[in-house]
Amino acid sequence: MVLKNRRQGSRLTVHLSGELDHHCAKKVRQEMDRLLADTAIKELVLDLRGLEFMDSSGIGVLMGRYRTLSKRGGKMRVRNLSGQVERVFNVSGLYRIIDM
Repeated sequence: MVLKNRRQGSRLTVHLSGELDHHCAKKVRQEMDRLLADTAIKELVLDLRGLEFMDSSGIGVLMGRYRTLSKRGGKMRVRNLSGQVERVFNVSGLYRIIDM
């Protein structure tokens, strides 16, 4: 799993590539929490173009960061989903709470 990030004002864009599964979920969670520790960040954009696979552990990572942002009045968005990841979003209902 590779994370790259870019900050523009109150927006943080994180590019994820590889697989977001139980093997790397803890590391991704910790890194994203470190980035979101700055309470000035009000929008998190996840660019998932390079994400090839995501399981329920990945859903948990996204839900936790969604809650963090919601508590501070922020938003979370995703873009560039692959076929498998889009199916996970559809089946899990993530689309109902996370904007495209």
